[in-house]
Amino acid sequence: MAGAPTSSTEGPKVPVLLLKTKSSPTDAYEDLFSTPHDDFQFEPTFVPVLQHCFAEDGLKGVRKLLQEKRINSSVDSAYGGLIFTSQRAVEAFATLVAEGQGNDESWPHLQDVPIYSVGPATTRALKAIPQSPPLHIFGEHTGTGDVLAQYILEHYGKWYQGRPRKPPLLFLVGEQRRDIIPKTLMDVALPADTRIEVTETVVYGTGVMESFSKDFGKVLSSTADRPTRWVVVFSPTGCDSMLRGLGFLLDEKTSKATKGPGQRTTLIATIGPTTRDYLINTFDFEPDVSAAKPSPEGVWEAITNFRFKTEERLD
Repeated sequence: MAGAPTSSTEGPKVPVLLLKTKSSPTDAYEDLFSTPHDDFQFEPTFVPVLQHCFAEDGLKGVRKLLQEKRINSSVDSAYGGLIFTSQRAVEAFATLVAEGQGNDESWPHLQDVPIYSVGPATTRALKAIPQSPPLHIFGEHTGTGDVLAQYILEHYGKWYQGRPRKPPLLFLVGEQRRDIIPKTLMDVALPADTRIEVTETVVYGTGVMESFSKDFGKVLSSTADRPTRWVVVFSPTGCDSMLRGLGFLLDEKTSKATKGPGQRTTLIATIGPTTRDYLINTFDFEPDVSAAKPSPEGVWEAITNFRFKTEERLD
């Protein structure tokens, strides 16, 4: 990869433990970290953390809105568009779309509203939903919630230009999410004709897989002899189990993480600011790096730019 610092390829490959389910049929993280780049040699391994379940209460409300055609561009609509920032939310939405197909040619009645997506993966999932004509999807280029929020302010403003108040947006979310998008769009400092009300509806929940601690322990054991290894964390869920697996003690009252004396050879990377801040604020643990962009390339750059100078950063 152009611009990446160089490092010696002598010795074993550096393990990169990806705390996520491997995407199918291919996974961009595996493709990137399995291929040598500018003398870096990595060995990616997936350790699934999350198990997901749809939140029926939230889906029930969205289902009713779709059935009653209340998400549209008219002046009396309940919502003038939707926001998605996760593939899981898209999966939940897709189940609702599938339920109504075949009975109504215009289902799910979203032909005239904008659908906002935070990045390529979420956009691909939305585009895979069969809809004729296709959904109007915007925001693929943004990559993060704060950038998407700024984009929505401008784009949505033009979509509903001339209205004294913009119709609200429906934001389909999981139980854990950042609030940057609602805060930005509903900022009271914005002019009334620019401000956008946002309703967050939880359509899926997440939990830690029962087998995670055991699976993580096995991978840690099999890579214990490596001079350096990386753990890439993609979500706040499971961070406590991850830290315990790495030998940290979590205070029962404060949840703060403490580590015994000795060199720490396992380095931590996070997919972005949400998980980084969660580790810092909840466990008083600062990861070694955090990706500037929540993507395989962003994680790669964060890790390779670290230059493996572990001696300067280890406890």
